[in-house]
Amino acid sequence: MATANPAMNEVVYRRAGRADASTSVMTIQGAVIKTAILVVILMVTATYTWSQAAAGNTPLAYGLLIGGLIGGFLTALVTIFVPKISPITAPIYAALEGLVLGAISAVFETQYPGIVIQAVGLTIGVLMMMLFVFCTSITPATEKFKIGVVAATGAVCLVYLVDIVLSWFSIRIPFIHESGMVGIGFSLVVVVIAALNLILDFDFIEQGVNQQAPKYMEWYGGFSLLVTLVWMYLEILRLLAKLRGGSRD
Repeated sequence: MATANPAMNEVVYRRAGRADASTSVMTIQGAVIKTAILVVILMVTATYTWSQAAAGNTPLAYGLLIGGLIGGFLTALVTIFVPKISPITAPIYAALEGLVLGAISAVFETQYPGIVIQAVGLTIGVLMMMLFVFCTSITPATEKFKIGVVAATGAVCLVYLVDIVLSWFSIRIPFIHESGMVGIGFSLVVVVIAALNLILDFDFIEQGVNQQAPKYMEWYGGFSLLVTLVWMYLEILRLLAKLRGGSRD
């Protein structure tokens, strides 16, 4: 069963096969360490973009944002289709995503002082809570649960896709971008769906360990988890902005 995260598809593990030796097997600890490294890389580059925006160097910050968006998307595709090079591409992806998050966060922080530290804190809190839920099997990753989360995530993606297409014609889906009850409710639902994806991601990494996937898949697992974390952080940022009375897109 594939997860809603395109990077967490079981086909990846089937292509990777089993490790050649017991010393080169993917482990939970290894995946955790690799994820932590990627988060640190993301934070470093995000801080740089943030500093440029704060210093008033808007053209550079905007250029880093665009470069990060395009480069991050292309690097993610390469990583998904060629997981074996994830030890190289995963850190690159983290660095590029950091450039994007740094610029976006700076914009939100300018309009809503203190919002970024709140969003970071909530993201970490949700991550810890979902990890606890997964480890204690409070919400087991059953097939029905996976199907439900995948369907909900697909619905959110469809709404965003339609909204993007409509925006080309200067039309936006009403209410979902506003700070009213509907807009706040929509963002809250999306944050919950993103959080539930973490359980699927944890389960998928565990499956890789159980299948004795090669060691390099630790980097791939970290990359995949980072994709969900970035999405969840951005959605939390949007939710907090709406709660303060507005939203930037």
